[in-house]
Amino acid sequence: MEVIVFAEGPTEEQFIKRIVAPTLRGLGVFLKPQLLKTSRDAKGGAVTFDRLRFNARNTLRQYTDAVLTTFLDLYGLDTSFPGLDQSRRFTDPLRKAESVEVSLAAAIVQEVGCEPGRFVAHIQPYEFEGLLFSDVEALATTEPGWSAYLAKLQKIRKGFQTPEHINNSFDTKPSRRLETALSPKYHKTRHGPLAAGHVTLAAMERECAHFHGWMDKLRALAPQAGADGGDALSSDPQSGAQGS
Repeated sequence: MEVIVFAEGPTEEQFIKRIVAPTLRGLGVFLKPQLLKTSRDAKGGAVTFDRLRFNARNTLRQYTDAVLTTFLDLYGLDTSFPGLDQSRRFTDPLRKAESVEVSLAAAIVQEVGCEPGRFVAHIQPYEFEGLLFSDVEALATTEPGWSAYLAKLQKIRKGFQTPEHINNSFDTKPSRRLETALSPKYHKTRHGPLAAGHVTLAAMERECAHFHGWMDKLRALAPQAGADGGDALSSDPQSGAQGS
């Protein structure tokens, strides 16, 4: 099963390509991340609903046997996204993300006229870097010198229910916390996928329920996998990840 992933930016694209995709190949689920074009020559950056809708329609109609999914941040999500206003009634970021996903899936399916199963909406609370707080001890091994800041990372992590709850403002979002806590300074495109490899998918799925739910949805796309195949792999999400 081919699964096209609309990624937020280059960091997320590499995370999908290098860390997530290899764990699913053995199931016959082949992830192909791509960035949405912002112009004729540029890709990545802020994703508006109009851009997503246009690209989703073209992609699903061109690749008639593929499934499309998204890996977009809840933090900074464009106000044009359906369901975003309604999601603000929830205080829990996981509920917020789920609310947007329901509205987004309905809008894309209606726009394209495809079967609902061909579009899997995923909005990551609050952003990709939250996943890196799933194992701060492993995160601190990413760069020589970061171990000196382990106590800072531990304090941040202990301040929240889960990594996906690390909060939603410019100064407190996960990536900003890493930038201000670490030296050498955290650089998204350089350190993001590398740190994810240290942290591992197993830790991310153990600590991040919403991300784990998305991974289960992807595993369920495996040809003839059925419930047993998905459950078997989800019980050990690190299997196959060490070689990524």
